[in-house]
Amino acid sequence: MASAGSRLWTELARHEADGPLPLLLLVLTLTTGVLDAVSLLGLGRIFVANMTGNVLIVGFAIAGTPGFSLAASVAALVGFLLAVFVGRRPVERWYGHRGRLVRNVAAIEFGLLLAALVVAIVRPAAPDTPSTVVVAAILAIAMGLQNTTVRRLGVPDLTTTVITMTMVGIVADRGMSARVKAARRILAVVMLLVGAIAGALLMLHAGIVPALVVATALLGIVFLVAAVRSRRLETWQLGKN
Repeated sequence: MASAGSRLWTELARHEADGPLPLLLLVLTLTTGVLDAVSLLGLGRIFVANMTGNVLIVGFAIAGTPGFSLAASVAALVGFLLAVFVGRRPVERWYGHRGRLVRNVAAIEFGLLLAALVVAIVRPAAPDTPSTVVVAAILAIAMGLQNTTVRRLGVPDLTTTVITMTMVGIVADRGMSARVKAARRILAVVMLLVGAIAGALLMLHAGIVPALVVATALLGIVFLVAAVRSRRLETWQLGKN
């Protein structure tokens, strides 16, 4: 048991190829859960990180299903795709030093969430209002940039947003070598679930502003850790071909 725990910790924080990236991506997964709770419960039943679900929501809204915001869901889709399109160049440029890549992207995401927080404070969000559309677009831009970055980092089983294939891997893979990987995958699912629970509780009992404060703070943690670990060049920071 101790050996398995040691191997898991090595996989998460001390892996030669990925260093602390798995831990940082788990924190980003937690953040995703909070933000999707904010968007689903406070911005017109949309997603800002899960675009598969958001495409379905656009369809529901077009069909006239009550409770779904077409404007906010379209804004989230456009913002997400715009971030992917615009973000690919800087992500590729920063990829030569993966620690700085995570640091820079976390800083940008932090700034975007601060902007969304300001809008939510100045213009409290309500379904189908301009402030809701703006907040949805800003959060989706942050998530689009995060997805572009995580995809380029290529850390196995940690996508930070969509966990369908992660769950498939938990059940499908077999053997001793798969146990540590399964533990990491399970942690990814748990972190998304915990983020969703925390975000939902905050939305139900405190409101959108405290929920966005928590998500912003989590991104601040990712930025600080990545900034500290980027000061010295290590093997994991070198981009993979």
